[in-house]
Amino acid sequence: MNDKHKYDDIINLPHHISKTRPHMPLIDRAAQFSSFAALSGHKEAIKETERITDEKLELSEDTKEILSEKLTKLKNCINEYPEIEITYFIPDTKKQEVLIIQSEEE
Repeated sequence: MNDKHKYDDIINLPHHISKTRPHMPLIDRAAQFSSFAALSGHKEAIKETERITDEKLELSEDTKEILSEKLTKLKNCINEYPEIEITYFIPDTKKQEVLIIQSEEE
């Protein structure tokens, strides 16, 4: 191939550094091309889909009774400032609620 020595005249020249413009940081140089992303917002959508959320648990009657007993004990000793830990459900506002409706035939 004849192109092997095509750039021999410039290959060893020093890198040009502007005397009138400041050096642009790499992060700013990369930002110039971010608007050309083919799938803007795609990465964020994937992250949201991957986020794990749990469904609200429905308590059985036995569990409700046990919880009620524990709350009664807590109420009786509240003046002693007991240390407690409570787990509760907060609906996820970012995920769409899915309703499953079963017909009576199923």
